[in-house]
Amino acid sequence: MHTEHLLTGIRILDLTRVLAGPTCTRLFAEMGADVFKIEAAPNGEMARAIGRLRNDRSLHLIQQNLNKRSLCIDLRKPEGIDLIRQLVPHCDVVVENFRPGTMDSIGLGYAALQALRPDIIMCSISALGQSGPLSSKPGYDPIAQAYSGVSSMIGEPDEVPCLPSLGLGDVSTGVHAAFAIAAALLHRARTGRGQALDIALLDCYYHYHEASVYQASASDGQLDPTRGGRHYTYVCPTGIFPVKDRALALVAFLHHWPDLCAAMSRPDMVTDPRYATDAARVKRRAEVVGIIEAWLDKFPDVASAITHLEAHNLPCAPVLSVKETLTHPHFLARGTVRTVTDPIAGAFQIPGMPIKTSDYSANLPYVAPRLGEHNAEILTELLGMGPSEVDALMTAGVLMSGPN
Repeated sequence: MHTEHLLTGIRILDLTRVLAGPTCTRLFAEMGADVFKIEAAPNGEMARAIGRLRNDRSLHLIQQNLNKRSLCIDLRKPEGIDLIRQLVPHCDVVVENFRPGTMDSIGLGYAALQALRPDIIMCSISALGQSGPLSSKPGYDPIAQAYSGVSSMIGEPDEVPCLPSLGLGDVSTGVHAAFAIAAALLHRARTGRGQALDIALLDCYYHYHEASVYQASASDGQLDPTRGGRHYTYVCPTGIFPVKDRALALVAFLHHWPDLCAAMSRPDMVTDPRYATDAARVKRRAEVVGIIEAWLDKFPDVASAITHLEAHNLPCAPVLSVKETLTHPHFLARGTVRTVTDPIAGAFQIPGMPIKTSDYSANLPYVAPRLGEHNAEILTELLGMGPSEVDALMTAGVLMSGPN
């Protein structure tokens, strides 16, 4: 489905798999770019084996590949690589997330792509980057997270670090890559020059350290930031607090502290030097948390606690489960959760498009492609191939397709 949108007319050659790369190209596809998803024969994108909850169709594949067109090519055959080379001059951007060095090894590195289209933009997404001592290592989200120091910040302080059960690094790296590509497209429009982009999960994860890096550096190592469990370690109080029926997120540092003191009927704590500043409260964090938890224990449930806290203008929220978000009125009103209807898997909910614009709907009725669904369409449209040429490539095993 190709409708007018912000990026209509942009063509993306998508050589990515699983999550970080497909997230990047999905943003382009959902904003109107024509994304040609190149899938390696015979089985296609490896994510097609994940999340097969309905009719042997990958729901993971659907979520990450809406509005893309699938071209399934045997990349082990010279004829397959030649097809890619023929497609490059017709595309604005090539996005890949192979292990560093792979594109060069198959003759599709940046220099080779430039020879085919001098102003091509190539975006390479990897776990640890295209350069540096770690660049040759295989990597996934948890590997980049561990190297970046982010894992050391998650969990209870006296226990082994935890992993978040979601694709935090992959998805956000895909978003960083999409921004880099958009910037490169603007740069090309201004200068006529292409660009090679190196986007690493490691770099994106490291960028999330809003305070810990400068704390360790500026203190000459005297501060060693680490995980604080349910509470922030450098401002206080901010964290997750238990109430009788569920958990509550509460932010009450800096200018919110007097509001919390008022809510707790403890105006004395506003000026008490033991609690008057964030620095003082951080030193007494366990004590401050204990006072707040004892006060919250007086409420029968989170709903009543939130009503009281919000009456004092305090930022707070119940800790919702994923299941609860599916029916939450705010999520439904904004399209934060959306329903997609797949011709094979049927209707189910996925996260909605996070980019909202004034002129276009954020959640258009897109579908994801079947394996090799658009083989003939793409090669006819871009390369002018006739049915007999496409059939010959299918017979030779250069092109493949599948039911799902």
